[in-house]
Amino acid sequence: MSFIEKINSLHLDVLKEIGNIGAAHAATALSRILNQKIEMSVPNVRIVSFNQMMELAGGPENVVASVFLRLEGDVTGSMFFILSLPAATYFIQRMIANDSFVFESESPHSEMSLSCLQELGNILSGSYLSSLSDFTNLHLYPSVPSLTIDMVGATISFGLLELSQVSDYAIVIDTVLEKEGDESGAMNGHFFLLPNPDSFEVIFNSLGVATDG
Repeated sequence: MSFIEKINSLHLDVLKEIGNIGAAHAATALSRILNQKIEMSVPNVRIVSFNQMMELAGGPENVVASVFLRLEGDVTGSMFFILSLPAATYFIQRMIANDSFVFESESPHSEMSLSCLQELGNILSGSYLSSLSDFTNLHLYPSVPSLTIDMVGATISFGLLELSQVSDYAIVIDTVLEKEGDESGAMNGHFFLLPNPDSFEVIFNSLGVATDG
């Protein structure tokens, strides 16, 4: 039986709690950056196929801004922070205090806008991983994040290349960040945290949750 098949509702609840704490830290950091209250919706934790993961990010041909990093240390795996291009415009406008800026109209994208997105991804990913490390007492060492502007299919396939060699499925902790009082979804973003299969047992053992049945 693969580890994915052993995962039950208790395991998903534990991952959801970790996701909540990580997202709350990320939302606090983002509120400071934008000088604006940012709310966090309750993350969904689910087992999905890689194709379903792409659909969650808008479909394989949807062009997005993505920050990707690898995790090393006690837990290994990958992390994505994915933004739609309208959401990228929203964040950059606030970071440079220029409401007329439109990220989608840039060709090629300017160094300034790419730097803003890189910094945004660095801060949010760092906040997320810091809370994970605090919660589990595990040592997590992220790689230098890489920013890509590309279709979802190409972006996720690159990051999942190693994972797909051992599993056709992933557990996704899906987080949505929203501006307080704004139900338009204009600034939705998604964290996809994908520990390698062996790392799930490490995480659950650190939390005292059995993984043997």
